[in-house]
Amino acid sequence: MSGERPPRRPATRLVEAGRRPEWTGPVVNPPVWRASTHLYASEGERKAALGGNEDGTFYYGRRGAPTQWALAEALTELEPGAHGTVLYPSGVAAIAGALMAVLHPGDVLLVNDNSYEPSRNIARGLLKRWGVEHRFFDPLDLDAYRDAFCERTRAVWLESPGSLTMEVCDIPALAAIAREKGATSLLDNTWATSLGFAALDHGCDISVMSLTKHVGGHSDLIMGSASAGERWYRALRLTAQQLGQVVSPDDASLALRGLRTMGIRLEKSTASALAIADWLATRPEVAHVLCPMLPGNPGHTLWQRDFTGGCGLFSFVLKGGDDAARARLVDSLGLFGIGYSWGGFESLALPFDPASIRDASPWPRTGWNENDRLGIRLSIGLEDPADLIADLERGFAAMKDL
Repeated sequence: MSGERPPRRPATRLVEAGRRPEWTGPVVNPPVWRASTHLYASEGERKAALGGNEDGTFYYGRRGAPTQWALAEALTELEPGAHGTVLYPSGVAAIAGALMAVLHPGDVLLVNDNSYEPSRNIARGLLKRWGVEHRFFDPLDLDAYRDAFCERTRAVWLESPGSLTMEVCDIPALAAIAREKGATSLLDNTWATSLGFAALDHGCDISVMSLTKHVGGHSDLIMGSASAGERWYRALRLTAQQLGQVVSPDDASLALRGLRTMGIRLEKSTASALAIADWLATRPEVAHVLCPMLPGNPGHTLWQRDFTGGCGLFSFVLKGGDDAARARLVDSLGLFGIGYSWGGFESLALPFDPASIRDASPWPRTGWNENDRLGIRLSIGLEDPADLIADLERGFAAMKDL
């Protein structure tokens, strides 16, 4: 009888990943190891540790201890094809750290035009000051994307679905073109997580997540991660260490706790989001529902082909109206908080106007009424969807009040 462990499905890996006996001891969860200084039993042991730059080797607090190692290993086990995962003190730090590990002064970075605004700001600010040129591209136009490459293009930044406007792009095709052109592809995979989209299996080189969202799940921590095969993992790790990036063991413990229930939370929020998106599509006040999980929605075919799961984040666009009416809608909501972030147990509503952050693709979209440009992004939490629908119905009534 073979002693090899049989393959584990994602739900089982969520429970088991990162729980090595030497890190947990006799308890279920890895204890919180708070330590800046790691002590050695002898000078020989200290010298031996100098050449062991791996998780699991005690060295100094910046390289972590069992709490952080357990989280990184768990995330690696959940990302097919990953050799390792680097942790960062925020999602934005993970984006910046990953791009700095790949790029050098004089390089060109291609950025999809519907990216998360902080990603755009990193390209326009930090990387520009560092001597990296950026070019935005429409991720739905493969021909224009291919033409955007030049001999200095070294990396492509991708996000799918797109931030706020939820376009699903053909990640396998975009990553394949990048590889053909000798460029590295990085994906912000926060929306789907590795449970809903296996980024490396679909051709990406590096998968970045804001662990603040679904992994944390309780709106009480800020953290990011980047997972990759061996080549890019080594570069990510070295760059993060040179930048002094480290995460708190207390936050790592919270992220591990959230990770164990992430699967069932995603299932619940996805089902609720679909019910609410379907209801919004019937409302006369709504011009467009931007939810790739919804049949008939732009991007739904690609979502069905490539994704194995979704989440509770989607948007809708009001039919005409003005900012004051939209504010009345949002202000009247009792169950939806007004705030940034998403992926927590509580629902959120965020007004958005993406026209000001588009450079290479039109907004409103081609064929839309020019007056339909006011959006609201919803993050659906764990409340009963019927109660959330009733709350939105009251919001639509308030929007009409003068």
